[in-house]
Amino acid sequence: MIYLDNHATTPCDPRVAQQMMPWLVEHFGNPHSTSHEMGREAKSAMDAAVAMIASHLGVAADSVLITSGATESNNLAIDGICRHPRQRRRHVVTSTIEHPAVLDVVARLEKDGFRVTRVPVHRFDHPLAGQIDLEQLAAAMDDDTALVTVHWANNEIGVIQPMSQIAAIAHQAGALVHSDATQAVGRIAVDLQRVDVDLISASAHKFYGPKGVGMLTMAGGIPGRRVRLKPMIVGGGQQRNVRSGTMSPANVIALATALDLAVAESAQVARRVGDLRGQLWDGLRQGIEGICLNGPPLDSSMRMEGNLNCKLPGIEGESWMAACSDVAFSSGSACSSVDAKPSHVLTGLGLSESEARRSVRFGIGKFNTSEQIDRAIEILVSGYRSLV
Repeated sequence: MIYLDNHATTPCDPRVAQQMMPWLVEHFGNPHSTSHEMGREAKSAMDAAVAMIASHLGVAADSVLITSGATESNNLAIDGICRHPRQRRRHVVTSTIEHPAVLDVVARLEKDGFRVTRVPVHRFDHPLAGQIDLEQLAAAMDDDTALVTVHWANNEIGVIQPMSQIAAIAHQAGALVHSDATQAVGRIAVDLQRVDVDLISASAHKFYGPKGVGMLTMAGGIPGRRVRLKPMIVGGGQQRNVRSGTMSPANVIALATALDLAVAESAQVARRVGDLRGQLWDGLRQGIEGICLNGPPLDSSMRMEGNLNCKLPGIEGESWMAACSDVAFSSGSACSSVDAKPSHVLTGLGLSESEARRSVRFGIGKFNTSEQIDRAIEILVSGYRSLV
């Protein structure tokens, strides 16, 4: 199997697993049992890991919450802000192409009486294809807006959002800003000292860490408005009573190690996966007449280096995947693959339902090789030709 679905998940880097393992087997103390040395040892290691995470993201260590992943973080951020007892604002703004872990949360808020505005993105034929329409975002804001939640980078078309401009618009109206940054953290620069976003969510398994651990950062909010979250999980009072539950030093250390490696190697990895993506795209264009790119141009700074989303002539993406079982790629978000509907990201970009169904996504990662790409091109072109 040639794995080209690194937006869905990435393989755990062996160096991360190596750092994680001793804290599962040898140093297994409960970090909240600080009455003895094993607990204190675990807490000290975990605290150091959280400090490392915070330093890479440009926030204070006490603003980092460890969660089970970005889905929990998104739920905690959005619900936590909007349902806090001191929250008086009842309006949420998001984009039309968010991940279901955001869209489903705001839909639930809408059912409970909140007002929700879903701002469109620029169409496929626009120079800023996939980016949120900033004029419409500004027009949506009012003095009842509690939160703007827009993902940093999209998991299907790889588009990177102008988060500094989004934050400025939101803060001018007195709203907080949350970003699902799980496709961005570890892949592109996410520095909250430079970009004034109040909360970000991320998952370790998107940047070569293990599944089941992620984070939510709370950078502090705008002057006069603190970030206050209503807890989703209560119990032991861990993590400042915002997210209770026994923490896993092994998971936190793995998260920190994965992020540290990703940041250190980001420039090198970006160049390499960009070259491999170009190789894949060139091969597909040569072998499949009429194949088209979805989203921003591949040479644009608006697009993540490892992302390729393309539209096929004549056949649906699901059929192509079935004919190319030796290559792992997808027709959209892994978290919505059970839904028979076409990608809401692509229809939000202005594609028809038929065009969206004829589209697929490739995510190239740091462990892919040029030889794998060459072999994948052979399989993909042969599979396509067998169907037309």
